[in-house]
Amino acid sequence: MKRTFLTLILACILAGAFAQDSTTVKQDTVVKKKKSVTIKIDTESGVGVGNDDDDEDEDTPSKAPGFSFGITFSRFDLGYAKLIDNGSFTLSPQNQFLSYRAGKTSTVGFDVLQMGYRFNSNFKIYLAGGIDWVHIRLREDITILPNEPVLTYRQDTIDYSKNRFSSTYVRIPLAFEFRTRDDNRGRKFRFVAGPEIGFLLNGKVKQISDENGKQKFKDDYHYTTFRYGAVVRVGYGGLGLFAKYYFNDMFENSPAQDGLRNMSFGLMAGF
Repeated sequence: MKRTFLTLILACILAGAFAQDSTTVKQDTVVKKKKSVTIKIDTESGVGVGNDDDDEDEDTPSKAPGFSFGITFSRFDLGYAKLIDNGSFTLSPQNQFLSYRAGKTSTVGFDVLQMGYRFNSNFKIYLAGGIDWVHIRLREDITILPNEPVLTYRQDTIDYSKNRFSSTYVRIPLAFEFRTRDDNRGRKFRFVAGPEIGFLLNGKVKQISDENGKQKFKDDYHYTTFRYGAVVRVGYGGLGLFAKYYFNDMFENSPAQDGLRNMSFGLMAGF
């Protein structure tokens, strides 16, 4: 159900990103108007709430500096996650129990709040807030155990059709965005880079088997409480690519996992 919901959301965003207005009105004059709060859906910026005169995607010759703040649904990320064990993509012997299916180990995330400052038509900075999930699809028939002094697992005799080890974080990126002027299709190229921090909400184990059916267990599982890293985004129009790397370890207070970090990359929609 969750995967279907996320797929529908992405499909709607992709459809909007390719949609174009049949007519475009350009004006070189400045017209004073009253400020009004609006809820808008934009093919490049997602869903937002803000002042009409703060519209950053209006096709005008230049944009004056200014602050903006609002609710948004943007930077929807859908991609792959990779574990890096002391600089290597090969897991060390003490971490082999975390061996995972690369094609099914994924990351999903999006932003819901944003505040920023536009310096001119080509450069702005913003601070955003959203949610980020990483789903590790384990190969081994094991159970990661909750409430243990270190990250601990149990070898099971059950054949799991799904054995997923997940984390959920609040993400807070600080982004520096550079963008070109609109081309003749009314779209622009964008390059975004900056640091990102995250705060752990929870960890979760989800298992499916013939013997036990569907089971879910929640705990922090020694996932690091506070993580920090860097994000890069490049795109055209409302679509793009992203890559993230976290500089601190995935797990804390678990010495055997020292040096185990993660990165993610994939497609994004809605700048």
